[in-house]
Amino acid sequence: MTTATAETAPKNTVVPISPTELAERLDTRQAPLLLDVRTPAEYESLRVPGSHNVPLDLLQKNCERIAGQYEGEVVLICQTGNRAKQAKEHLRSAGLDSARVLEGGVTALESEHKHHTRRGQNRWAMDRQVRMVAGSLVLTGFLGSKLISPKIGYLAGAVGAGLTFSALTDSCAMASALQKMPWNQVDADPSLEKFLAEIPSAVQVKAPRR
Repeated sequence: MTTATAETAPKNTVVPISPTELAERLDTRQAPLLLDVRTPAEYESLRVPGSHNVPLDLLQKNCERIAGQYEGEVVLICQTGNRAKQAKEHLRSAGLDSARVLEGGVTALESEHKHHTRRGQNRWAMDRQVRMVAGSLVLTGFLGSKLISPKIGYLAGAVGAGLTFSALTDSCAMASALQKMPWNQVDADPSLEKFLAEIPSAVQVKAPRR
């Protein structure tokens, strides 16, 4: 199976951007607008210099305002690409069709072009935290059902049901809860106003609607 590129994709199809293509764009100072949709803590841990942190929940709530004000090429970044795909759909539904997803996320860019990433305080990525908590709850339910009471086994079933619901709805309540934990907090959480003020003047701004 081959991956579609800008040359081979059907007309009007916005294909993902590979780490190598993005690195080349960054080297030539022709970088698109980079939006990192991870949590502030994840962004603080590993980021692409010059990118702007707009967490997925913030983007989702304000996608119409973002899409209605800016046009031109946008690259969406997350840890591995999954949340960036969700962000792309939100922006597309709001009228911004030019957004591209960084294939493999920031981890792939770091692996292939480390000089285009920057490490900060070491923190676990959100998907890793979710796996840790979910696995711990399942293990607790299993051991508790064997050693204490069979009823504790329902805990494992509840976690399984939650993960199934998460997959069906493409959402994650556990991640939302973990995001509010003290270890995932930073000194200054991003706001929409801060993001809009930071957008470089080179980004095309749509003319106000009359």
